[in-house]
Parts: sequence; C-alpha cells; structure tokens
Amino acid sequence: QVQLVESGGGLVQAGGSLRLSCAASERTLSSYAVGWFRQAPGKERMFVAGISWGERITQYADSVKGRFTISRDNSKNMLHLQMNSLKPDDTAVYYCVASSYLSIESVQWHYWGQGTQVTVSS
Repeated sequence: QVQLVESGGGLVQAGGSLRLSCAASERTLSSYAVGWFRQAPGKERMFVAGISWGERITQYADSVKGRFTISRDNSKNMLHLQMNSLKPDDTAVYYCVASSYLSIESVQWHYWGQGTQVTVSS
C-alpha cells in the first residue's frame, strides 16, 4: 500500500507560480509510475502530467505543456509539479498518483493522495 500526501497548494494570481510536492510512504516508489491529476468543480478528473518508473517517459496534458514540469526524487520518495504561468483555468484540486505504469486514464492509477487545492485568481 502506497500512501501519498500532497502539499504546496494555495492561492496565486494569474501568471504566478506554485510548486506542488507529494511525499510517498513507499520506499520503492522508484518502481512506480507517478503523476498528477486535477479536478475542477463540476468537471471530471483530468490527467495533468506523469512520469514512468524509469523516467524514460514524461507526459503532459496539452493544456499545461510548456508551463508545468513534473519531476521525481526517488532517493527522497518525492514527486513535484512546478507550475508556471498559471491561469484561472488551472484552478482545481490536484492529486498525486502512483501506479504500475503511466496512463492518462484515471482508472489505471491505483494510489491517490487526498488532494491539494490550487486557486488562480484573475
């Protein structure tokens, strides 16, 4: 069982930056693909970014490409999401996820954090 705890959310003005972090309980997090999803009010959960267990593949949603950067620190069991040039449309609850392989489909991810709120004001 992998436990994931997000941090770093908050309120920021449009054009600003935030860095989300996710701490994992599993010592072998390096064996998992990890990623981020988000869910805005009234909308379905949406894939944001992911990175394969071997870091060979990094994938981003088109809406965040060039603005968000996902990274992992396996030695610290940490996952990060650097978010720059934030827009009001980025407002959502952001979830850290882990699973056996990388996928843009939410049902394929086995482990989820509790989420952290990101609010971008215009």
